[in-house]
Amino acid sequence: MESATKSKSVVKELTSAKREKFVLLAENRTINAIRAIRVIGKLGNKSHYQYDEADVKKIVNALNKEVDALKARMTEQGSRVAVEFKL
Repeated sequence: MESATKSKSVVKELTSAKREKFVLLAENRTINAIRAIRVIGKLGNKSHYQYDEADVKKIVNALNKEVDALKARMTEQGSRVAVEFKL
């Protein structure tokens, strides 16, 4: 009986450690992704850059595609896909 209790305790500790690692990494990576998207948004300053609606659509479509791939990976419906993007 004591062995089973010890075993459950070890499993809880491992689960807790994995959760803590996930939370730390998820928060940091999400913050970095948001910052990167904001930097892309700074390209919207027409006094400094020249672009057209087609360029905007390509950027937004590429970002949306990655968000969809993220959702699929997080729900176990998809797998890793190579990152490709060109204007």
